[in-house]
Amino acid sequence: MATGRTHRPATRSRGIPEATVARLPLYLRALTALSERSVPTVSSEELAAAAGVNSAKLRKDFSYLGSYGTRGVGYDVEYLVYQISRELGLTQDWPVVIVGIGNLGAALANYGGFASRGFRVAALIDADPAMAGTPVAGIPVQHADELEKIVSDNGVSIGVISTPAGAAQQVCDRLVAAGVTSILNFAPTVLSVPDGVDVRKVDLSIELQILAFHEQRKAGEEAVGGSSVDPAAPPVRAATDSSRKGPDGDVPAVMPA
Repeated sequence: MATGRTHRPATRSRGIPEATVARLPLYLRALTALSERSVPTVSSEELAAAAGVNSAKLRKDFSYLGSYGTRGVGYDVEYLVYQISRELGLTQDWPVVIVGIGNLGAALANYGGFASRGFRVAALIDADPAMAGTPVAGIPVQHADELEKIVSDNGVSIGVISTPAGAAQQVCDRLVAAGVTSILNFAPTVLSVPDGVDVRKVDLSIELQILAFHEQRKAGEEAVGGSSVDPAAPPVRAATDSSRKGPDGDVPAVMPA
């Protein structure tokens, strides 16, 4: 039986800020691309540009890992890949269950990036009896009645919820009761979980709404610079970096409630 549930990433005990943790996967993706091209070293400026952050922030983030690079040489790519992978807990196998095998759930099951990043889809679960036994991405779908047994048998600590909103909280409660301590939620609803359970929410409609906000802001800026502005309309304030960015320099992943 896999024992992923008993292991927790080292980041909490080492006091790495959550904002830094959120950027580590960006660095890892950029470093993996460099590694695949057999690039041995990379400067902080080059890596920061590839990850979409500024180099001062990158150097600060890496200082939490105890990695400072070498002046005139930069960072060793392979060592950083290992170091960040270890810090994120990706040097071990993480069995994952996906609950809700509709169009989105099936797409997630077919996503090849899980296995290459240390995650193994251990089971696919759906409440529809007609789905039972149907192979998706080569894995037979199992009925939701078996959820607790599946989690226990596979030592699952990470669950992915891609059900309709109305079913998500009940599924979440069952996953948590079965021992799941981390949840990736694709359902368009906010989940309530006890202390000690981590939830990451992915809401595509919210991301599109944020983009619509920026498109509207850009259109307003263009109108201010043109000759067709309605003189009776309130002035449009030009967007600044602080109005377009989150507190850590990135566009917020979710809109405030």
